[in-house]
Amino acid sequence: MRLPQEVIRAKRDGETLDGAAIAEFIAGLTEGCVTEGQAAAFAMAVFFRGLSLEERVALTRAMTESGTVLRWDLPGPTLDKHSTGGIGDAVSLVLAPMVAACGGYVPMISGRGLGHTGGTLDKLESIAGYNATPGLDVFRQVVAKTGCAIIGQTSELAPADKRLYAIRDVTGTVESLDLITASILSKKLAAGLDGLVMDVKAGSGAFMGTHDAARALAESIVGVANGAGMRTVGLITDMDAPLASAAGNAVEVSYAIDYLIGRKQEPRFHAVTLALAAEMLVIGGLAADTAEASRRLEQAVASGQAAERFEGMVAALGGPTDLLGSGSESLPAAPITKFVKPDVPGIVQSVATRAIGLAVIGLGGGRTRPQDGVDHAVGFTALARPGDTISADACLGIVHARDEDSAERAAASLKAAYQVGADAPGITEAILERVE
Repeated sequence: MRLPQEVIRAKRDGETLDGAAIAEFIAGLTEGCVTEGQAAAFAMAVFFRGLSLEERVALTRAMTESGTVLRWDLPGPTLDKHSTGGIGDAVSLVLAPMVAACGGYVPMISGRGLGHTGGTLDKLESIAGYNATPGLDVFRQVVAKTGCAIIGQTSELAPADKRLYAIRDVTGTVESLDLITASILSKKLAAGLDGLVMDVKAGSGAFMGTHDAARALAESIVGVANGAGMRTVGLITDMDAPLASAAGNAVEVSYAIDYLIGRKQEPRFHAVTLALAAEMLVIGGLAADTAEASRRLEQAVASGQAAERFEGMVAALGGPTDLLGSGSESLPAAPITKFVKPDVPGIVQSVATRAIGLAVIGLGGGRTRPQDGVDHAVGFTALARPGDTISADACLGIVHARDEDSAERAAASLKAAYQVGADAPGITEAILERVE
């Protein structure tokens, strides 16, 4: 058995680790024999030196097998989608019930905020009573009953990843292609999926800032996942601007509710949601092609079935039984709102999207340490997009803050994130590439 520090030293020096050494290190992380400092040093060594495909597979398998691996006996396929994270990315909240309404089963294991991006669990926990970490028995029951359940990692599912995930968040190692691949797939393989669709973000608000970096990650995940027997397709999507016009926890849940009940359907958010969900239906054999899948998904929203699935999931996991009718009462609201206008009217040229995510954290809506709490009420709404004309009566966004001081700081950050000019900019497509 190799000592943890010897494994770290070997990877630091660029050596290739064998499967046994990786398995022993991950077992030590799970059992508490590997310290937080050692795990951080290992993550940094991997960040700089990288892993071979064989090492990546070994790390993924070790993290998957650090806990329970689920097996399902359901009348339809078990399917999931995972995003590498962005700003205003509330897609999971609406996609899971949409796919469930079309005959799929979505046992979604999601994470909390990571770096500058928001976390699906933090969003759902803004709903009064929602239990994001139920036992596996409850998880199974909710999936079988409503067709979908979005929860966090329990102590049984990929516990090694749960520990390493929190350490990566605060040690500057979030962007590691190898660690992202192993983290995502260990959870998905542990969930016992039949198929997975990856949403790899590219742009100023993504961990993968360039298209080439996003493609490399998509190819890594698709290659490792399919090699492990889980059919996986990747879509590279644009994150050069917030996907939704809301960024924060409760404000994104409110946005998702508006989408599901047909009150608000913004084109780019809808396009990305539909593309990912359609791929899921095709992978699961629930539609012949993405065109048929898209029609079924839009009908699921129009008929109200997707909204009913979402409300049923929330109620089954401890939330209110009438969320769609009482959303404002079940979600926290910040006491201070502030409209942010540019110094001069014009057309939005570009958005420093990452800065908006950091501004949400500055308001208290994210973490700088794993043990930090989250203010679910704060964030931004009515965020402008590239190409939007901002007249004297319009705004770049609305700040939702706990106090006047934090509102002023967030307003300044938001204004600085936007470039406004006279000419209409070129608009990037929402879906950049498909990787199979």
